[in-house]
Amino acid sequence: MTRAAVLPLDGITVVSLEHAIAAPFATRQLADMGARVIKIERPPVCNADGTKSGGGDFARGYDTRVNGLASHFVWTNRSKESLTLDLKHALAAPILDKLLAGADVLIQNLAPGATARMGLSYDALKEKFPRLIVCDISGYGADGPQRDKKAYDLLIQSEAGFVTTTGTEESPAKAGISVADIAAGMYAYTSILNAIILRGKTGQGSQIDISMLEALGEWMSFPMYYAYQGAPPPPRAGASHATIYPYGPFKTGDGTSVVLGLQNEREWAAFCEKALQDPALAKDPRFDSVAKRSTDRVALRALVETAFQPLTAAQVEARLDLAGIGYGRMNDMAALWAHPQLKARNRWRSVDSPAGPIPALLPPGASSAYEARMDPVPALGEHTEAILREAGVSVADMARLKTDGAV
Repeated sequence: MTRAAVLPLDGITVVSLEHAIAAPFATRQLADMGARVIKIERPPVCNADGTKSGGGDFARGYDTRVNGLASHFVWTNRSKESLTLDLKHALAAPILDKLLAGADVLIQNLAPGATARMGLSYDALKEKFPRLIVCDISGYGADGPQRDKKAYDLLIQSEAGFVTTTGTEESPAKAGISVADIAAGMYAYTSILNAIILRGKTGQGSQIDISMLEALGEWMSFPMYYAYQGAPPPPRAGASHATIYPYGPFKTGDGTSVVLGLQNEREWAAFCEKALQDPALAKDPRFDSVAKRSTDRVALRALVETAFQPLTAAQVEARLDLAGIGYGRMNDMAALWAHPQLKARNRWRSVDSPAGPIPALLPPGASSAYEARMDPVPALGEHTEAILREAGVSVADMARLKTDGAV
């Protein structure tokens, strides 16, 4: 599909004071849908020898795995414009005012209280820019006893109880991806869309207060309810399900694993008859309910893997297909890059970057009306001069900003 003439957020301008993951993930999704995202970054530092180094979103320096660029940054920053600007410089406030005058959204995830100290809180801006939507992302929210605490993804995973539900019986574990940041970014994205719709009805902007703790807390609702009123929490089960079984990886005869997903008694009966070829097992009193299968999972695992031992993974999968049982492969990253379903559905595109073209997945949610925007990952400060000219910065002020290291 070629890019549509109109995308859902064409005409929407977002100014972002962002770093790391939560806010950049939210704004990249806005950019995917056509919004113009102006990403304000710290200017590089002038060295004694006249060269410049550092600066920018610190996620630019997390690693060099993507042709010299950082994997997190490439993932969350395509289709944006990068403006370097020292927000403490005397000329920065009027520049930011000009940008906000033409903006629909200001989003930030700086340190707690940082934007308020710069006069960029919603209360400070709403009279001057009554249609502006201000989205603040923080670890713990705008008030409460922990509002000023620093919050990184692992810390929020821990505070939200997530780490206690993940890992093995012996050892808790964090998620392998930044789930707290991603949760906050997703709720920021959807909340901004809601605020844009609301503004269309009221004509007024609004403030959005996103807490990483609350975002991940929402995702933790199942284990919270499972442990309602002091009941024992769901046990840690590694790659298996905490309360449903067989649900997780099982070894086959060729040394690989097939990940099973059985949800109910009908599937259990079909699994025993056609996959294990032991229909009597379905009525075994040790395993004749979901709760019993989960309780006696050690014995059941032994039975399943004994049945799978003479078979290759492909043969096991053929039996599972015959039984109508859900299953999957435990893919590594190389297998995900090469996943045949993603290829068959034409989900890969190429985006430009300072390091050349990079493959990128289209965002989820294929539409019949448009294809998401997939524009380049910006170099640090790539759009600074163009944005400043657009904001009416004079040649003399532009020169002063450069001389002072403010851009």
